Amino acid sequence: MRIWPACLSLLLAIPSIAAAQCLEGRVLASGGGDVRPLPDVAVSDGRQVVRSDDDGRWSLQGPLAGPVFVVKPASHQVPARTDGLPDFWRHADAGRGCDFVLEPATAGSGTLEVLVFSDPQTADMREVEYFRKAIVEPLAGRHTAGLGVTLGDVTNDDPSLYGALNQATTSLGVPWLHVPGNHDLDFDAAHDRDSLESFHRAFGPDTFAWEEPNAVFIGLDNVIYRPEGGAGYTGGLREGQFEFLEALLPALSRDRLLVVMVHVPLFNAPTGRETFRRADRERLFRLLEPFPRVLVLSGHRHQLQHVFHGPESGWRGQAPLHEFNVGAASGAFWSGVAGADGLPDATMSDGTPNGHARLVIDREGDYRLSWHRAGHHARDDAAFTDAMALHAPRVLRRGAYPAWGVYANVYMGLDDTRVEFRVDDGEWQPMRKVAAPDPRLVVENVRDDLATELRGFDRSPEAVPSTHLWRGALPTDLDAGEHQVEVRAFDRWQGEQRARTSYRLIEAARPR
Repeated sequence: MRIWPACLSLLLAIPSIAAAQCLEGRVLASGGGDVRPLPDVAVSDGRQVVRSDDDGRWSLQGPLAGPVFVVKPASHQVPARTDGLPDFWRHADAGRGCDFVLEPATAGSGTLEVLVFSDPQTADMREVEYFRKAIVEPLAGRHTAGLGVTLGDVTNDDPSLYGALNQATTSLGVPWLHVPGNHDLDFDAAHDRDSLESFHRAFGPDTFAWEEPNAVFIGLDNVIYRPEGGAGYTGGLREGQFEFLEALLPALSRDRLLVVMVHVPLFNAPTGRETFRRADRERLFRLLEPFPRVLVLSGHRHQLQHVFHGPESGWRGQAPLHEFNVGAASGAFWSGVAGADGLPDATMSDGTPNGHARLVIDREGDYRLSWHRAGHHARDDAAFTDAMALHAPRVLRRGAYPAWGVYANVYMGLDDTRVEFRVDDGEWQPMRKVAAPDPRLVVENVRDDLATELRGFDRSPEAVPSTHLWRGALPTDLDAGEHQVEVRAFDRWQGEQRARTSYRLIEAARPR
């Protein structure tokens, strides 16, 4: 943490006029050895939005809806707190020290890289260590990100782990933002309004905005706690959050990407049950539709998929609204057989390896997405890469009916993704997108079923139909022997990606 000039230290020592709540303060800019007022900067409690005046002063009306935060402008950066998180909020009951001090932003390359984590969902310190070794350590000193976000379920119902998790995440050295998930609730709370006290103390506001030159990021707590019974929560937004959006959005420039970050997906679960309140989704969509470029990032489902909202889900924008449902850092809740390094396999139920996503935004606000496996998956295996995993039979009878296929789980695949395969450097042939479980995970399920002892602390999840699986029929009319199979997928954002595997054809006589 940087050492501030003496004049700034004296300034921050002046008591705030507001005694009980953080109702007023100043936005200040430091640089060149002095401190000056920073006007026209938004400050909010997650419901009201006000702007600092020419003297940098701002004031809010009580009672406050939540922690008070500054909407970091694109022109400035926020210093780090002692815990490594960006110092852009104050607790509602702070009373004193409600000033925000920003620094001029350093000149960058013009491209912003964002690390995107979802659902670390650690249940104990052992799983915190899994998170550190599998997700954080492989990134240390090897990333070029300027921002990081976690899309909820930071822990698995244990807020006492926040400190250890935060220590791991902030070791990556970038400002890190958090939205809460359903497993970040205080389940002893009597009302929804009190259900995030532990989260607020650790990570600040549950509803906020953050500006960069390339994009504006808006975090929204979209978990409605219902302690009276039933599922315990549902997906939706509160009236105060709509007031926040209605006040903030009209003032935002529309020439940048608008990134909305939530935990519960805006689409409903495959069962058709309403998991996000339709009325809230449509009201949110009306507010977002004037923006030409919007990306929604969600988590929660421990699978990886893309949804493009249109009229059927209430979106009326000129182009479909892209929601990237980010896979989990914990994968399938840190389950599966552990490797030699002690880390559980953690492959998700759709066959996607656990890991993290990256969002890269250029000067014009156009973006690229990618998925990156956790470190313990990054072994030397041509059939298992950051882009896809292949499955094929090892041996087939020469001349048999070609009823067996090579499968490609292309993690970031879309409905229109072009996926092809070839055998022995032959002609490329199209693969067909199928709605089926990933055979690699099915094999793991069978191994768990046949084992007479537990193979891991928790067995791998039951394989479910994947939204990004392709199949090609393997030829059996080739010469006996080993045959090489190559698959290529044309990723919308990363270009051509390849993986390889092989199978063997053998001569076999019909039994007599």
